[in-house]
Amino acid sequence: MNIHIEDLTFDVIIGLLDFERDKPQRVIINLEASYDYSDEQFIDYADIVLLIKDKLKTERYTLLENALLGIKEILQITYPHIETLSIKISKPDILSDCTVSLSKTWDY
Repeated sequence: MNIHIEDLTFDVIIGLLDFERDKPQRVIINLEASYDYSDEQFIDYADIVLLIKDKLKTERYTLLENALLGIKEILQITYPHIETLSIKISKPDILSDCTVSLSKTWDY
């Protein structure tokens, strides 16, 4: 099975610049995870959304790289039966003429 979470959008403190540390900014998270489904092993997509939001709001990361790794870690701990995981974090408002993003895919 593959689970997709697309365009999860919320405001969070993330970034290195002074103004990024003072005021929350919009981020967009896209995620895909594959897993071997059974009645005992399923993935609760609502739980994933809460885990991601809580992790980013609590940690207040300076780097997108560390935010990406933090999301990966909490999902890997909570759902060890995930086989592949792909995460993309976008900051649509940091530059006026583009959206910046960082992504990574892991195979377990």
